[in-house]
Amino acid sequence: MDNLSNYTAKSGRLIPVWTLEIQVRPDDVDRILDVVMGIYPLPYGRYQRNASASAVGMETTQPEAGSTTTTHVEGFEAGQTEDYPMVELKVSVPRELALLESIMDAVIYAHQYEEPVIYIREDWASRSAYDPTSNNPNRWWNDGRGLPARL
Repeated sequence: MDNLSNYTAKSGRLIPVWTLEIQVRPDDVDRILDVVMGIYPLPYGRYQRNASASAVGMETTQPEAGSTTTTHVEGFEAGQTEDYPMVELKVSVPRELALLESIMDAVIYAHQYEEPVIYIREDWASRSAYDPTSNNPNRWWNDGRGLPARL
């Protein structure tokens, strides 16, 4: 990917980040986010705790002999397929190796699996040059709809 550090636009700038995509149980999203927040506040512009979690999907696996599943689930035979609900939790952090190492250590410790599925990508994130009192008709405070309903 091209170096976008010199990107200039009236709308804002781009910053280099690492995006972590972590597969977690749906009921563990807040717990994993809390662990990350204990290390880094996940800022995005003037907001903190910025993350996204996908709709519930499915993870599938076939544990091998000697895995924790064959060790801890009585009667489980290696090679059987297991399917479980999961969501993909995405967060972004600055490209600072020590920060990434601390977050990875904390997430892996807090995760329910001994071998969590975590992908790291080099990305560029936008940071808008915005005015919170803008009269742009597309902004939620001007479009007549307001904020979406909270979950």
